[in-house]
Amino acid sequence: MSDFTMPSLGADMAAATMMRWRVKPGDGVKRGDVVAEVETDKGLIEIEIFEDGTVEELVAGIGEKLPVGAVLARIRESGTAPLPAVIPAVQRRRVSPLARKIAAELGVELSGIEGSGPGGAIEKADVERAASHPVEASAEEAGTAPLRRAIAAAMEKSNREIPHYHLDATIDMTSALAWLARENELRVIQARLLPAVLLLKAVAGALRVEPDLNGVWRDGRLQRSERIHINFAIALRGGGLITPAIHDVDRKSHDEIMADLNDLVPRVRAGRLRSSELTEGTITVTHLGESVVERVWGVIYPPQVAIVGFGRVAEQPWAENGMLGVRQVLCATLAGDHRASDGRVGARFLDALNQQLQKP
Repeated sequence: MSDFTMPSLGADMAAATMMRWRVKPGDGVKRGDVVAEVETDKGLIEIEIFEDGTVEELVAGIGEKLPVGAVLARIRESGTAPLPAVIPAVQRRRVSPLARKIAAELGVELSGIEGSGPGGAIEKADVERAASHPVEASAEEAGTAPLRRAIAAAMEKSNREIPHYHLDATIDMTSALAWLARENELRVIQARLLPAVLLLKAVAGALRVEPDLNGVWRDGRLQRSERIHINFAIALRGGGLITPAIHDVDRKSHDEIMADLNDLVPRVRAGRLRSSELTEGTITVTHLGESVVERVWGVIYPPQVAIVGFGRVAEQPWAENGMLGVRQVLCATLAGDHRASDGRVGARFLDALNQQLQKP
């Protein structure tokens, strides 16, 4: 028997509210199945399971706010016998189904409510009474969106704990953009590639050359990842950023990466992501190519050890082989964690990135 617990969906997450179970006791599950939905500051997140087995018990109730690491369910591994019926179920706080539903709709935390029903059970009237007497927030807190607070917490942690170093390189994008234009001429509008696809593919290729930038810092050491899952920053219309992971970027074609972007952007803005898209990233890329910004100095998202930034492509004078001309150039920046790598590694990464973009 194993406990299925609330995953950490980022350095900025302390707790989440259970909104929906997609399984019931007795259901078989396998790794990657979505089994629940929880509400966080980043929206409604689909929680995946990471083992094969059978759901023995659902511990978390709908509407409950649960900290990272709290037990959500108990899973019986494949091939093991079910618990004997004489073993009593773990006792939990009694909440009527209607009270759970109303608490979820009104955003009321059940943990702070005293039940007036039999045996202290929480009923509909208890939830409505708690909703009518909310805890007053300060003016500053009331004016701060939950997502912005979450971002602030992660960035404070990053600046407090991670010794950043910064490098930048100017890359000639003329050949890459010419290739992209020729490629898109052969496609219908809906199938055309964005420049971001070339950048993501190039970052993945460069990480194969310098793997020390692909991983996380945990337990006082760098844990490299064999797989390359790139978090890509997506702006929300109401402000703020979400950085879901695109998995196995190095193994995908340009078309597959484009398809991932087309799938992710609307789901991010609708607030519907999977837990693996928030927990499995190994490096972050931010791209401000549609703005006037030329250089992006990123802040590393813990526990990752690097972030790559791209500004806009601009025409600039370019000297090569004694000849002066005008080229389309791009500034690529790297912020690295000095505990995990150093400037020499970062410089080799930027050189490899440049080589990748000369031959997309």
